[in-house]
Amino acid sequence: MHYLYILYSPNHDKYYVGQTPDLETRLLFHNQLSKTSFTSRYRPWVLKRAIEVADARTAVKMERYIKGRKSRTYLETLIAEDKAVAKLKKRFSSAG
Repeated sequence: MHYLYILYSPNHDKYYVGQTPDLETRLLFHNQLSKTSFTSRYRPWVLKRAIEVADARTAVKMERYIKGRKSRTYLETLIAEDKAVAKLKKRFSSAG
């Protein structure tokens, strides 16, 4: 199992999208362990949405799709609406 996740930095009003097989460890990395990454500058991060996907390959494709849209509105829609998440998952369900 793999996850696509959306983080939010309330102190800086920024979003971050990533993917991982281990949400807990990855959130710890973003908030404490990383010293020089993009996310280290905007701590603390709050997990706003985790989307379970079948495999890493699909998660990466979804992450690239979301980042490619460059849309804060789209991210906020994914966070707020299960219907938007279902539509995203359907789009990549036959990705291969």
